[in-house]
Amino acid sequence: MDKKYMRNRNTADINRVSARCLRVIIYFLVLFYTFIFVIKEYDVTILSVSFGACVIFALIPAVLISIFKQEGHGYIRHVIVWCTTIISTILITQLNSIAYPFILFPTLISSLYYNRTFVLYTSMLMNAGILGSAIFQIYFPELVLNPQFTGFDGRFVEVIITLLMIEVIMSFVAFFIVDRNSSMIDKYIDTAMTMQQNENYLIYAFSEISETKSKETGEHIRRVAEYMKVLGRASGFDMDYCEKLAAAAMMHDIGKLMIPEEILDKPTRLTEDEYQIMKNHVLYGEALLKDCPGEIMQLAATLAKEHHERWDGKGYLGMKETEIAYIARLITVCDVFDALTTTRSYKKGWTIEESYNEIVKNSGTQFDPEVVRLFIANFDQFREIHERIPDKQIY
Repeated sequence: MDKKYMRNRNTADINRVSARCLRVIIYFLVLFYTFIFVIKEYDVTILSVSFGACVIFALIPAVLISIFKQEGHGYIRHVIVWCTTIISTILITQLNSIAYPFILFPTLISSLYYNRTFVLYTSMLMNAGILGSAIFQIYFPELVLNPQFTGFDGRFVEVIITLLMIEVIMSFVAFFIVDRNSSMIDKYIDTAMTMQQNENYLIYAFSEISETKSKETGEHIRRVAEYMKVLGRASGFDMDYCEKLAAAAMMHDIGKLMIPEEILDKPTRLTEDEYQIMKNHVLYGEALLKDCPGEIMQLAATLAKEHHERWDGKGYLGMKETEIAYIARLITVCDVFDALTTTRSYKKGWTIEESYNEIVKNSGTQFDPEVVRLFIANFDQFREIHERIPDKQIY
């Protein structure tokens, strides 16, 4: 996770907020239209077309975000600002002084993005809208409800210069506010990134303690975490959630801290009693994590408890199919694949091809068929991770 990603994530959140603002504007436009319609004897056709156009432009960002899920794309903020500028221009063209406060609307929206250049860019757009509105009234008076300008005379200069000055002054006020907010947000992002890095380091260190007990699987947690990122992205989760899944996955075997080493490292087959003790590590892991605050710890508690469950219900706790959390169905594939390819005290590691075939063969019995499908589609990434993070002996 880097600063650029976190800024993009904030931009996506602001895009959603801005789109909601425009949806609220729609209700205001309906009320405003009704008010104007009742108190003024305007041309109904021109009034209806003008307000209808405003509603359409207010809906465009909502459609792109809510239906097409484009909130994370950089162009959306430009669409939002263009739409608000067009709405403001239409209103001041048709309603003149009644709608003049709307010239500040695009600047207010742009200031949400804590980008100084974007504020000035929006101000230039609105200034162009103000000039365009006045020129439109002069050349197409028959399409305007109540034209304020008939030519480029003294009134034109007086009104337009006043509006442009108001817009410029407000844009500079917004510029300095955004400048301060941008610095504060950068500090917040830096702090958040530092805290996340420290948390991940502690999680990894804590998880490695449990792995070290077996003296053979020091890189297991790293590989499983990377495999979880692959399946998380393939499942459609955003990057932030995939990072959390990866961190949580590192703690899936934390319950082994409570298992005696003579059982963990036994080179021969476990007795029935020893196997029952080993199975308890999933409950120990859940008990250690379930009361810890934070989303990562809650995800980790679920993974610790359910990572040995099977799709057919023959796992440690007898859960089956969708009774098993989806993220636990993901880690089951990741964990088993890594276990198969790893040499441990009681077995030799399989080849990556043998491990792949075993996962595919057990689709619908041990593993969720949909997760296996994602595994197959992304197997090249599993292979790359397996080769990039080789196991090492821990003494």
